[in-house]
Amino acid sequence: MATPFLLAVMVFLSVGFAARNPKFVEHYYSKGAYPLIANLFSGISRLIPFSLWDSFWIFVILLIITGIFLALFSKIKKRWLVLRITQSMALLYGLFYLVWGFNYFRPKLETRIGWTKPQTDEAVFRSILDSMIVHTNSSYIPVSPADYPVIDQLVEDSYRKNSERLGINYPNGSRHPKTMLFSSFFAKSGVSGYFGPFFNEVHLNYYLLPMEYPYVLAHEKAHQFGITNEAEANLAAFIVCTTSNDQRLQYSGYVNLLVYFLSDAASLKDAREYIRRIEKPVIFDLRFQRRHWQGLQNRVLDQLQTAANNAYLKTNHIEEGVKNYNQVVGLVISWYFNENHMISKKN
Repeated sequence: MATPFLLAVMVFLSVGFAARNPKFVEHYYSKGAYPLIANLFSGISRLIPFSLWDSFWIFVILLIITGIFLALFSKIKKRWLVLRITQSMALLYGLFYLVWGFNYFRPKLETRIGWTKPQTDEAVFRSILDSMIVHTNSSYIPVSPADYPVIDQLVEDSYRKNSERLGINYPNGSRHPKTMLFSSFFAKSGVSGYFGPFFNEVHLNYYLLPMEYPYVLAHEKAHQFGITNEAEANLAAFIVCTTSNDQRLQYSGYVNLLVYFLSDAASLKDAREYIRRIEKPVIFDLRFQRRHWQGLQNRVLDQLQTAANNAYLKTNHIEEGVKNYNQVVGLVISWYFNENHMISKKN
């Protein structure tokens, strides 16, 4: 009976140690134990066509509701029910970190792959924003849901090609995207995808737009590779999509990152000038994307999900919380700087 609590205490102490020793985590967990765990769990979950993660939580919720009803009608003791729920929570806490969560404490991406952090200013930001707009315009291409199976393989191919560049272990098991069982509910709260750590599963929302699909798929696959930081997962998705030879991936990478850059550019006096440089087909996609998610959104659910995600990220040492997503802009600037620096060195 005490085993779940002992596991939770041991994991809790290990989390404290991991937070202070990122190099240890990188060597022994992220590059040591986790690839074996990912290979085992993804190898099992890939055999099941539906989401084990979603099914698991349905089972847990039904079990708790059943227990509450039994306790209310005196079929079981309330103290027994509270003890079992507490034990289960302790067990799940321990399992979360053991099967994936310790990746939160590995060194930052820039440290892992030896990037030089550039000094940035408004001029640098403007230069890269200009480049983002040019590439988004030139890579524009319609994407169809019929392309999804091919896109999945293309994303895999690009991850294989970029594994050293991203500092990830490839193949690290397998990644077969599954549709959320509750896509409509999560669409109301603005969730386009998530990674289920207990079963090493990548999930995508049924309501994803084709222009978003390659980028969001690559983002969630980044989590499966042990990239927990949201900005880093966004950067990985951007690199995987834009370095692909396939124009559909390129466009998805550029147009979805452009949204983050335009958000940061909103404070500039001439922000509207940048909007005017975006060609009409891209503008149409961006407007349609905004209307699409706004039409699905439930403001209360969206606020609750944002608050919960914010608390979750901060608990796992992502101090910026949900603002971490937008920090991809700084990482993309670092990416451009370091890529150009390496190219100039070769020349």
